[in-house]
Amino acid sequence: MTVPPQMIFTPPPSLRIERFSPRAITSRADVEAIVDLINICRQADQIDRYTFVAEFEADLNHPRLDPTRDFQIWEDSDRQIVAYANLWTEAETQDPLEGYLGFQIHPSVRQTDVPAQLLEWAEARIREIGHKRGVGVCLRGSGRASQTDRIQFFESNGFKADRWFYNMGRSLVDVPVVHTQVPEGFTIRPVQGTEEAKTWVEMFNQSFIDHWNHHDLTLEDYHHEIEHDPEYKPELDLVAIAPDGTLAGFCVASIHTADNQQRNCREGWINLLGTRRGFRRMGLGRALLLRGLQCLQQQGIDYAKIGVDSQNPNQAFALYESVGFHRLHACPTFIKLLSTQE
Repeated sequence: MTVPPQMIFTPPPSLRIERFSPRAITSRADVEAIVDLINICRQADQIDRYTFVAEFEADLNHPRLDPTRDFQIWEDSDRQIVAYANLWTEAETQDPLEGYLGFQIHPSVRQTDVPAQLLEWAEARIREIGHKRGVGVCLRGSGRASQTDRIQFFESNGFKADRWFYNMGRSLVDVPVVHTQVPEGFTIRPVQGTEEAKTWVEMFNQSFIDHWNHHDLTLEDYHHEIEHDPEYKPELDLVAIAPDGTLAGFCVASIHTADNQQRNCREGWINLLGTRRGFRRMGLGRALLLRGLQCLQQQGIDYAKIGVDSQNPNQAFALYESVGFHRLHACPTFIKLLSTQE
């Protein structure tokens, strides 16, 4: 793999930084600099995934986010962006309200006061939102267990690990993708776009309602994903149709084409897999998963990845192992309870 020069991390011989200044994102140049920062950090942390401007802009323009209030960047004395953070909250009213903190800090400033400033901003922002909604608040964050700086950030600032997830992978070349029969009377096909949007969202929420930390997907969220995700492919968005026409299950796969080109690989993801209540324990999830893997193969993909909750209530981990997936990375999630009074 050839890494673009702007993405190569070389620690400076000494820190010349005299101060750090936080501010909002104000231009496309800021977005480009943030994307470079994310990729520098991921390379330093050995995270096998690049991000690109179109992908970041899709997040920046999400209707539930305020780009001037929910994103923050930090500059050094040379006006170079050295850190960024964003805060995401769910649409429904919760108590406590959860703020999902996403951030990247350049390796050269992780031992400065930038992490403390970043956390101070995130706590102030979620308290502000919680005060307006009249509820308590907390912060959530996550990372790979191998990201020692990130894990230390959480643990040293009052966060507690409360759930573990795994990234899993399997070859689509060395391990055959077996064909399995779809349960009698059911069919699997691509979703019919916006025509089935409302019923798809209802199916999704019914499929994950008994999962840990579930939050209902909104129709607005769904439209944003399929209309603004630069990597969305309708042919990889599958649904299972019951004999009575009910949307009974789904499998959504994705291919990060630009990332694959950058890393000289052919990887794909199973992003979502679910079966609606009332249609479980009949082999529908397995049939959808295998059909999703076959669709990735047809797109020229030779390696598939998937994420799983280590305590998934529907034995997803066992299903994935049974079709050839194995563990790649452990990914803990963290939580910090706050008060709105501080």
